[in-house]
Amino acid sequence: MGNNAGWNLDNSFTSLPGAFFTRQNPTPVRSPQLVVLNGEVAESLGLDARKLSAGVLSGNDIPTGAAPLAQAYAGHQFGHFNMLGDGRAVLIGEQITPSGGRFDIQLKGGGSTSYSRGGDGRAGLGPMLREHIISEAMHGLGIPTTRSLAVVTTGEPIYRETEQEGAVLTRVAASHLRVGTFQFASRFGEADDLRALADYALKRHYPEGLEAENPYLHLLQKVIKRQAALISKWQMVGFIHGVMNTDNMTISGETIDYGPCAFMDTYDPKTVFSSIDTQGRYAYVNQPPIAGWNLARFAESLLPILHDEQEDSLKIAQDAVLEFPKLYEAHWLEGMRAKLGLFNKEEGDRALAEDLLHVMKGNQADYTNTFRSLALGNEESVVFKTAEFSDWKERWDTRRGRQEESKDDSLKLMKSSNPSVIPRNHRVEEALQAAVEKNDFSVMDRLLAVLKNPYAYSPEQDEYCTLPVPSRRPYRTYCGT
Repeated sequence: MGNNAGWNLDNSFTSLPGAFFTRQNPTPVRSPQLVVLNGEVAESLGLDARKLSAGVLSGNDIPTGAAPLAQAYAGHQFGHFNMLGDGRAVLIGEQITPSGGRFDIQLKGGGSTSYSRGGDGRAGLGPMLREHIISEAMHGLGIPTTRSLAVVTTGEPIYRETEQEGAVLTRVAASHLRVGTFQFASRFGEADDLRALADYALKRHYPEGLEAENPYLHLLQKVIKRQAALISKWQMVGFIHGVMNTDNMTISGETIDYGPCAFMDTYDPKTVFSSIDTQGRYAYVNQPPIAGWNLARFAESLLPILHDEQEDSLKIAQDAVLEFPKLYEAHWLEGMRAKLGLFNKEEGDRALAEDLLHVMKGNQADYTNTFRSLALGNEESVVFKTAEFSDWKERWDTRRGRQEESKDDSLKLMKSSNPSVIPRNHRVEEALQAAVEKNDFSVMDRLLAVLKNPYAYSPEQDEYCTLPVPSRRPYRTYCGT
């Protein structure tokens, strides 16, 4: 048994029918070494960081109360349906926090499972550190996300295109219930299995819905609302997930799976970073409609339990899904108003925001720094010297002049809505290279320190706002599996 360290584990997922999981211990590793420990997350979970051992965080030791398992799920990957499951992750259990919260504790890279489909179930140090950096950056940006408790090296190599140092990441999530979990239940289970899963999801995330007239419609509507809010937050900061398969959309509304993700520098709606997204399915501009497509798949999976009559069930699902574009649009416009320092609503606000984006695209302006400069009142970059921008700024100034709040109030709102820093791709790569190739984690630590409060506009953040050296080769990201 592992050192307790404050573990207070429950295993409510095992109350579901057995088809949803396989009991599975992590595969022991040769020589685990703790290289990253997130003290803030440990404290929030009620854990004593000083007593968290590499043995437990690698899967070599099983903490008291744990009932390790791998979850089954399915999903559409780039539009194609597949049977999936936790192929390299083991859920240790659900930590009950001192305040009564419940969080999944999952070891990513914990070894092969019955869902590994021939893979070794392992992960490399670089990809696990990337997930740690980006998920913590997303948390700092105020975007719902899974968190990273720790990264442990295994003392064993893994083999992909090259040999890599093996690692295990401890991921903390509100749950790992996915759209793909419901697709699995609907495709391969009975109606009672689907109903049990839906009841579990309601109890865990939306308990008020258990008393609703139609609990499963309540679940569908809640997930749609959460995802509309989440995707709009992605768009506000230029985040590109890279692999928006249905198995990577959570029921809780958290961002999950930071494989080929990245943040946009130069504003271009068609930006794609993922090496495997050759058709641009998950490009920046496509993220909202893809989210709607995924939610339609979620609604389809619920059809057997939304209503006794098939036709009525289909109508209920369609009406619910049709609300997503409206909800997303409202969140997006609210976010853009805040980014432009607008407190009230006017009919021309969407055009005002879109016209600025058009100017940015036409002048290859940096997305984050353009809004940062506006918030600072510092209009010195090339884009601000164009006639297009001058015309737009005149309209913007006139628009702000019609609201009661002062210009200072407007700038304060802009600073709280536009990050001064994001995890720029070249900075992330710099941190990963130092850690993986030189065992130097100080570069990553400094990066994480400035990303902790991205709206601070502090002097130490200035150097992290600089753009990468121009390159003929576009930046590419990889899944890291």
